[in-house]
Amino acid sequence: MRDRRWARPPFGPPPRTALRSRGGSGRGGPRAGRGGTSTGTGPRRDEHRHRAAAGRAPAQGRGGTSTGTGPRRGGRHGNEGGATRRRHFRARRGAARSAAMALSRAERCLALLLRLLSRACLALLALLPPPPRAGPARAAPRAVPPPRHALLLLSARRLAELLRARQVTCIEVVEAYVERIKEVNPLINAVVKDRFEEALQEARQVDKLLSEGPSDDCLEEKFPLLGVPVTVKEAFSLYGMPNTSGLVNRCNVIATSDATVVSRLKQAGAIPLGVTNCSELCMWYESSNRVYGRTNNPYDLQRIVGGSSGGEGSVLAAACSVIGVGSDIGGSIRMPAFFNGVFGHKPTTGVVPNDGQFPNAHGVRTSYLCTGPMCRYAEDLEPVLRVMAGPGVSKLKLNEKVSLEKIKFHCMDHDGGSIFVSPVDKEILQAQKKVVEYLESDLGVQVQRVAIHKMKYSFQIWSAMMSSKDSEGQEAQRFTDLLGDHGKPVWPLWELMKWLVGMSSHTLPAIALGLTEKLVNLNLSGKAKLVSMGKSLQEEMEALLGPDGVLLYPSHPTIAPKHNSPICMPFNFAYTAIFNVLGLPVTQCPLGLGSEGLPLGIQLVAAAYNDHLTLAVARYLEKAFGGWVLPGKV
Repeated sequence: MRDRRWARPPFGPPPRTALRSRGGSGRGGPRAGRGGTSTGTGPRRDEHRHRAAAGRAPAQGRGGTSTGTGPRRGGRHGNEGGATRRRHFRARRGAARSAAMALSRAERCLALLLRLLSRACLALLALLPPPPRAGPARAAPRAVPPPRHALLLLSARRLAELLRARQVTCIEVVEAYVERIKEVNPLINAVVKDRFEEALQEARQVDKLLSEGPSDDCLEEKFPLLGVPVTVKEAFSLYGMPNTSGLVNRCNVIATSDATVVSRLKQAGAIPLGVTNCSELCMWYESSNRVYGRTNNPYDLQRIVGGSSGGEGSVLAAACSVIGVGSDIGGSIRMPAFFNGVFGHKPTTGVVPNDGQFPNAHGVRTSYLCTGPMCRYAEDLEPVLRVMAGPGVSKLKLNEKVSLEKIKFHCMDHDGGSIFVSPVDKEILQAQKKVVEYLESDLGVQVQRVAIHKMKYSFQIWSAMMSSKDSEGQEAQRFTDLLGDHGKPVWPLWELMKWLVGMSSHTLPAIALGLTEKLVNLNLSGKAKLVSMGKSLQEEMEALLGPDGVLLYPSHPTIAPKHNSPICMPFNFAYTAIFNVLGLPVTQCPLGLGSEGLPLGIQLVAAAYNDHLTLAVARYLEKAFGGWVLPGKV
């Protein structure tokens, strides 16, 4: 399938005809600027079809942005040039309109085909029998039971305060978390290797340090996370723990040192409880592999946890940990945070070191991979980010006071109608609408609706930029090399044949990625245009957001799907992936539970190095919408 798509027009850049602004009145609406961004406050038509009116688009104006309530700006040709120039202009516009309409028909046909294939795939998955259960037959729980110990319901910041004040012992805190993991991990399979004995020993050392009586201020400055339990994505090195990244070839690899961020968390006083599951080689959005198996969602065990930091999302939501370490090259922090109803922050590129994880990024991908915090509570994101970033925190503005009333909020309900991703669920759109209404009523701000037309090509842009050469001409690392762990070459087609008879040591998504990775280079000219489009989109985003802007954008088009379903909707990660190649900071913020008891959420996006804005808005929304919700609560 994918090899055809790379050769087809939908993978190329969009037509030059401008899209109609959503907020405009009349047939054509206000004139769209050259920059490709239109904004408006008027009603949106045919929201779920994401209809782009390329065929009836007005002429482009001089400015980069047009507003739905502002006056029309002069057209490019103005009133000069006479009748001849106007005739030429109308002819060119008619030709562009015809081409745009033809492309639109092609897109609609391809979209219909993809939808049919997706539904057929989902129907086949529904026919598969459930996996056999070990032990005596009994009714399987739908979700994990809610935590009972009060210590499990406190933020990392509050736990550290109580420990420094000697109001609770570290051994009590760690024992509570150990018991919780033992209680629910058989249901969710999130912690794939624990270090309980070492953690309890370290807790005793913390209690001993506290008994020696150093001042609270001294402890807070030197050990801001003293005694706080933490879990770590298995792809990161944690001394004495496995470091396979779900690859069978690495099942005997044991870390002999700590990743940089893990070392910094330890130095800040945090106590690692164990490592958590991820997808094979961290390149899929369901956390399942041949080494550890599949991780389940605490709110519904039949649902996915996301990936690749899915184990972290699950363990945090189940109250088995309070802070965690994740990595993100296409949404691997934000998708698990969304599906599991917790907070996740992808920092500005280059702030937090990526050293000590496998696979690490090489070539151009070093600019896209980010390491960041995942937390149950919004107030913990900033202190954990400070520790992770180390000296790099000076690049950010975390000490600046944020006035929420002065933030320029923008809202975009969907990507504009990409044929490769699912339409945004109504519940997600409704949750985002409630956020907009709350911001406007409580802060007295006006949330500006925008339509950033290049976002429709998020998946294509991400794919092209991920496979491009860096400034020194170095090629991106091949996924098939990683599958073989730089040993015996892996032949994806042969692995697919083995998988069909149950003999492959790799997962189907990993095999599929190995089969298709070379196809992105079949259309080099189209790829170059997409890379150029990505750079243009980056400039457009930075101009829109500026020093005080925050964009509201869906974290994913659907709520947590059922297990195996992502194989039928493989490109939905584009909603998060696009911000990796743009290098922007993004915070995933939970917004309570939907009608099926599954988490809802939203992405908060700011310009580079403005992480403090998204973190401040996340803390504000947590107070307004409740943040993390207890799983299993009746």
